[in-house]
Amino acid sequence: MERLLRPDIFPADVTAFFTGRDPGADLSEIGRMLRLDAGHIYLPVQKHTDRVVIIDAETDPRIADAVVTSRKGLLIGIQVADCVPVLLFDRRRQVSAAVHAGWRGTAEAIMKKTLRAMSDRFGSEAEDIVAAVGPSIKGCCYEVGPEVVRAVERTTGTGDYVRQKGGKYVIDLAAANRYQALSAGIKEENIWMSGDCTFCNPDRYCSYRFAKGTTCRQAGFIGML
Repeated sequence: MERLLRPDIFPADVTAFFTGRDPGADLSEIGRMLRLDAGHIYLPVQKHTDRVVIIDAETDPRIADAVVTSRKGLLIGIQVADCVPVLLFDRRRQVSAAVHAGWRGTAEAIMKKTLRAMSDRFGSEAEDIVAAVGPSIKGCCYEVGPEVVRAVERTTGTGDYVRQKGGKYVIDLAAANRYQALSAGIKEENIWMSGDCTFCNPDRYCSYRFAKGTTCRQAGFIGML
């Protein structure tokens, strides 16, 4: 089985993929697979923020939950274990971005803020951007309280990403981030969505909810190598 999930929406000269349990977020193993020195792979220090970091020359670890770069030879990524990993690429300006969107990040519009950072810093336009939304916990399994629904709806608007199941609310954060991408101007045909639910596939993916706490991490990476 292919160890990396490679969305087919990106140009051929872009390296973009999602991992599962194997190789997870093991930078040395990912570097070995890609024949890339681990020093050319960047992960931020994630804290469920809405912070977006732009990587130019300095690659010191910074607190952020989204990374943007136009730098060649650098693979940027984020780690997840149920939260939504999103990879973005501006085909015209050749700008890459990786986004970690948990419910807090989604409620704080981290997807829209990443797109805004791409526009403000590099002149990116939504019609030039393609997006891949990776494996995450889906609406079939992600039960939340009404306060989470309200927080996400304030940013995203109402939609079928929220429904009731057995008198409880369930939310599909991947679909919510797709709504945000569409509302920011990304074309529907330029959004790739994984159908995999991390909770439903604990043998393949790390799932914080399934493990009821501490678990491994998988990742999403993108770059022009």
